[in-house]
Amino acid sequence: MIRWLFRFFHYLDRYFVPVRQVPTLQEVALLSFYNLIFGEMNNQIRNAVISMIDREREGEDIDQALIKNVVAIYVDVGQGDMKYYETDFEDAMFKDTAAFYSNKASNWIKNESYKDYILKVECCLKHERETVSCYLQNRNQNKLLEIVEHELLSVYATELQEKKQPDETPLTETSV
Repeated sequence: MIRWLFRFFHYLDRYFVPVRQVPTLQEVALLSFYNLIFGEMNNQIRNAVISMIDREREGEDIDQALIKNVVAIYVDVGQGDMKYYETDFEDAMFKDTAAFYSNKASNWIKNESYKDYILKVECCLKHERETVSCYLQNRNQNKLLEIVEHELLSVYATELQEKKQPDETPLTETSV
């Protein structure tokens, strides 16, 4: 039965689709999947994936293959066009990343010395470089790193300069 259905649909794709100039069965199937299933559950799926990524940022082990496969669905549904990936996942991922690191930075700037803060920033950037390749498409990996750098360094640049001054002063006094 399956063999005959496969042959029937293969015949349609080879002969009927080009003659009638209609979308292929794969295109129709992906679009239907997106509209009927994935589009309806997109918010839940996206929030679950972003939550897992946040948990990983906190040091928890997660199933990276699962996240990669879910993100691949966003790409596959677009059939080479990154529209669904960008609008349905990536934009929310960037916003969440900014919020996550903004929260971290505000806590660290209050409680950490300049050196400890910089060490934590370096650790976060290293972690994002290592894990970003698992989740994001290659062309936007740098954008995520820019967001992390902005939230951790640029936003608190003046506070970091103020913290840096007291950290440097005792070193110069002891060396004299």
